[in-house]
Formats: sequence, C-alpha cells, structure tokens
Amino acid sequence: MGQAEREALGMAGLPLVVIPHPMDRLSKDEVRGVAEKAFPEIIYILTQPATKVAAEYKGKYRAEVSIFKRKGVFAQETEEASGSLGAANRLFYERGWTDGLPIIPPTEKEISRMLRYTDRDPEEVIAVLLPRRGKATVKKIAVNAAMAGCLPEYFPVVLTAVQAMSRPQFNLPGIIATTNPVTPLVIVNGPVIEELDFNCGWGVFGCGWRANATVGRAVRLVVNNIAGGIPGVYDRATFGQPGKYSFCIAENERLNPWEPLHVERGFPRETSTVTLFGGAGPHNIADITSTTAIGILCTIAGGMSALGSNNITLGGEPLLVLGPEFAQKISAEGFSKKDVKRFLFENARAPLTCMEGLQRYNARRRSLRDEIRDVLSPFTIASKPEDIIVMVAGGSGPHAQYVGSFFNHTRSVTLPIATKDGSPVRSLKDFLRVR
Repeated sequence: MGQAEREALGMAGLPLVVIPHPMDRLSKDEVRGVAEKAFPEIIYILTQPATKVAAEYKGKYRAEVSIFKRKGVFAQETEEASGSLGAANRLFYERGWTDGLPIIPPTEKEISRMLRYTDRDPEEVIAVLLPRRGKATVKKIAVNAAMAGCLPEYFPVVLTAVQAMSRPQFNLPGIIATTNPVTPLVIVNGPVIEELDFNCGWGVFGCGWRANATVGRAVRLVVNNIAGGIPGVYDRATFGQPGKYSFCIAENERLNPWEPLHVERGFPRETSTVTLFGGAGPHNIADITSTTAIGILCTIAGGMSALGSNNITLGGEPLLVLGPEFAQKISAEGFSKKDVKRFLFENARAPLTCMEGLQRYNARRRSLRDEIRDVLSPFTIASKPEDIIVMVAGGSGPHAQYVGSFFNHTRSVTLPIATKDGSPVRSLKDFLRVR
C-alpha cells in the first residue's frame, strides 16, 4: 500500500519506513514502542543527503507479484484467435482495468449515448477519489458504466452513486484499504425503481436484473479503475466478497408498511435517490418458528450480534433488510420502524466476557467503561438506535438480511438523482429535455 500511495502522489522513489501490521490489538504503550523503534529511521531519511538515501532505499520494498502479470491459460491466448471483442477484453484484462469478467468495449458511440443522460460537461470532475486520487470525470465514469454493460438510462444512477461515495463521511479510502471485506452497496429508492426495472423483490441480492447487476458493477469498476481498489494494490481485503463484483439493491416500497429509507431521510416519496452504504456481505437470518413480532425480533437481534460480526465488534451503522413477510408481521403488532431500531439497540448485544481483548483497543467501549459495573453487562451493535438502518426488500419468506457496516468508520450517504443545479428529476427522460 505504501508503494501504491507514493506512486499516486507522483513520488515513486520515496523511501518507505515500514511498521508491523496489525496495530489495533496493541496497547498504547505497545504502540508507543513501535513508534519509538521506527523514529530513528524516519529521522535518518529526513536528514541524510537525498542521493544517498535514494541509493540505499532503491528497490528495498517491491511487490512480490504484480496484479498485471497474468498466468495460466490466459497467458497463452493469442489476439488472433480472439477476434476484435476478445482482443479488447484481453487488453483491458492485461492492464488491470476489468473485474475479471468480460466487458463491453467502451467505444465513443457507447460513451456518447451515456452522456446524453446528464447535463454536465464530460470533462467535469465529479470527485477526486481516494486513495489513488483518481479524477472521476463525467466521461471516465461513463466509460466504466459502458464497460459494465449499463444502458444509457442507468447512467444518472451511477453518477449519483459516485457523488455519494466521494463524501468524506462515507470514507471510501478506508473501505478500500481495510482487510475487512466491505464494499460500496448501492440502494435505490423512488420512482426510478419502476422506471428502470430495478429488482426490489425475489432474489434482490442475487442475479437476473440488468439494472441491479450493471449499476452495481459500474460503481465497483469506478472504485477499481479510478479510486485504485485493485486487490493486492490498495484493496487489502483478506477474503473479499461477491459484492465486489456488483452490489446493488432497491427497496420494496410497495410492500413496506413503514416509510421507505429516502423518505425517512427527508426526501419526498416522489424523489428518486441513491444511497451508498459501506457494507460486508449480507448474512441471512431465518426464523421459521416464531409466531410473534417479539419472537422474530429476538431472533434478528441474535443474528446481528453474533461474535465477530462487524457491528458487535466496533459499533457503527448496521443495515437490516427485512423481508416483506417479517416487516408486515412486525408492523401489524404495532411496531414502528423507530420501535424496531430501539428494540435492536437494546437487545442485539453480547456480553463483555465473550469478547476477550476488546477492552484493550476499542475506544467506543472504553468510553462506556465507567458506566459498566457488571462484567456481564452487554454491548450493543450501535452507539444509538438511530444509527441502525432498517429497510424492506426481497420476496416472501421468513427471512431477513443483516449487512454489517465497516465498523464505525463509515456513514451512509443518500443523494437525489438531480440535474447539475441540484434539481431532482421526476423521470430520467428529464435529462434529454435539459440538453
């Protein structure tokens, strides 16, 4: 990561001082010891002649394996045997521009079709995406959307998603560079769901819908190609997860007994929005025995507070996606969405005695320590009930999905699909009228 960072800064020869990983299990005194051990080398680099240091550190830290060196059958494949489409895919794959799946070559014609659905200049920089510091221009985003197989009408959703994930509170560089398997999850709300045929029902986290698949993939390609989220370079996820190919769902507003996510966050129901959530892979929670809302919620609370899960470890902003069957049963017994959040905050907990070591490095829990008198007192999955996100999606069945956030290091962002001046669009055809 140090190598990638110095190259992104335009200082490929910058010497690196390396400290051991991980640091989060160390006490303050242990961290101080690591710092004191590294400090003399830092002083040496800063105070010796630059030519001397450059010579001593030249080639000292080099990647063992390059992500761009492909092996196996692919290495013997010839462009002549592939044809033009195969040749384009070979080129993009060799240069690390794909997610490993075949792409649609981003021809000028395809890019021009995308750009019809925005009133922004193609060279406008929507965001500078960390950690690579890549400039996400409108045209570069369109290139990735075309590669992902997006229809031109999907482009405003992708553009809005990129704007959302560039917000500081989302913490894109942290989501990319962590060993945790988190990645941006795109959540779509409003009339655009029906207009573009996003899946919000059966198999909402699965395959089968072009809008979900290609929008999620386009966002991930932007992360890879512009922000630098290439596995082994900036992306340091120990395992990764399938959502790093594509991670996009829509809320089932028709079967939601409460207000949908975007309305809860202050937008009119008729406004289409995109929410970016930094999450791990979804964890299924099934309950085929409970007959009451309390029973269902107790099962969900247990599933969300499993030891080792992201939010019981470090709190944050957990996402609960209720199936319509559960949501309607819970609502019918008088629970509001606010009540559900309060219940989970109070009951999705794990005892201190089950989490050896947390007291040493978890600042959130250290701040609570003065209030804890009993070692069996439990910790909860969030700092306050309002931090828990509850939405409804999927088809029938006694299931819910828990998506753990990137601990307490990220906050979701919701933005309207809008024109350049910030006016929300009622239909994506509005972009064709403003050009």
